[in-house]
Amino acid sequence: MKRHNQNDDDWDDEEFDNSDDEPTIDCPYCRREIHEDSQRCPYCERYISDEDSPPTRKPWWIYVTVGLLLFVMLDWLLWALYGLLF
Repeated sequence: MKRHNQNDDDWDDEEFDNSDDEPTIDCPYCRREIHEDSQRCPYCERYISDEDSPPTRKPWWIYVTVGLLLFVMLDWLLWALYGLLF
């Protein structure tokens, strides 16, 4: 069986169309490009659904809580070492 390539006279460009006409999305887990109709990512093999997608960012209250805890710990440390309070 003869293999065809683009230099052959009987090469048909339409038969081997490599255009990016098919809609794609990013996998919510591995961020690689997959077909829009895929039920499962071929790279990370996780199922694709809006309910299971990881959160885009952490809630704001986590940052506020961590900041307040760091402030309280620093204030306690300065009070314990030097008798200073903010």
